[in-house]
Order: sequence, then C-alpha cells, then structure tokens
Amino acid sequence: MQSTFRDDDEAEQTSVPGPMRHRYPKAVAVFCVVLGLLAGLGTFTFGYGKGASYLSNDPNTCVNCHVMQSHLDSWQQSSHHHVAVCNDCHLPHDKIGKWVVKGENGFFHSLAFTLGGYSDPIEIKARNRRVTQSTCVDCHRDFVHSMLPATSNGDMQNCVHCHSDVGHAGHGRVDATRNR
Repeated sequence: MQSTFRDDDEAEQTSVPGPMRHRYPKAVAVFCVVLGLLAGLGTFTFGYGKGASYLSNDPNTCVNCHVMQSHLDSWQQSSHHHVAVCNDCHLPHDKIGKWVVKGENGFFHSLAFTLGGYSDPIEIKARNRRVTQSTCVDCHRDFVHSMLPATSNGDMQNCVHCHSDVGHAGHGRVDATRNR
C-alpha cells in the first residue's frame, strides 16, 4: 500500500495545478463554439444565397442578384448570346485562373451586395475589365493578332471601345467610355 501512496504523491506533484488544468479545455470549448458558429453562419449564407448555383455555367445564376437583371436582359439581345455565356467572357479560360477569379468575384460580390457597397447600375472594375479584354482576345485571336501590342505590357485599345454592344447591348455605350 505504501507504494500506492508514493505513486499518487508523485502523480500529484507532476500534475498541472488546479487553475491551469481547466484553462485549456475552456479555450478549446470557446474555439469549437466560435468555429461552429462561423461554419453554421457560412453554411446558412451559402444556402440562402444559392451559392451552389455559382459553380455552374448557367447565365440565370447571375440574376440571383436583382441588380444583374438588366445585364442578363441585354446579353440576351446581344450578338454573343448564342455563342458565349457570362463565364466565357468574365472568367479566364485557364482552369486555375477561372476558379481564382470566380472565388474573388464571389467574395467581393457577396460583400458588396451584403453591405450595399455597389453602384446601380453595376459597373465593371478594372481587374475584371482586364479579364474580359483577355477573353475577347483569346476567342478572337485569329482576327486580332495584327492589332496586339508588340510587347507584353504594351497598350491596346479595349475591344468594347469599338464593339460596345457585343456583350451587353444597351449597356455597352456607357461601359465603353469608362477605363479606356
């Protein structure tokens, strides 16, 4: 019996004191609760915002946000309606770039629409204008190769400067005058 007391005494001496013993489990519990709340809120928001629909190529997804309805309507009147959908023009054509830009746009669009930080009618940002210009050139490279800049960072007129009604008939005139 004496050895049992000694083992208990040694175990007691090497164990963490009372207040320190309970701190770690409380921190873990708080972390788990916060993580659970964030996961729950994220899951709810993804479901409520029809997040899964944004993984598709369906142009009707864009009108999940009412501010995009006029853009969808104008695209249906455009010359590209039968050959290109929103993703063909507004996302890079390489797989990694497509998902990176789609993720960035999804984050910034949801942030803007949640907080109300966007103009109505919505306007394309400079980084997305570069993507759109690149996709125009990519699809029409056989026709525009002679107009491409001689250097990789050389200036080139935006395609929508002359072709303002291609993607969004009716919206093009306003967009073509911005960010030349």
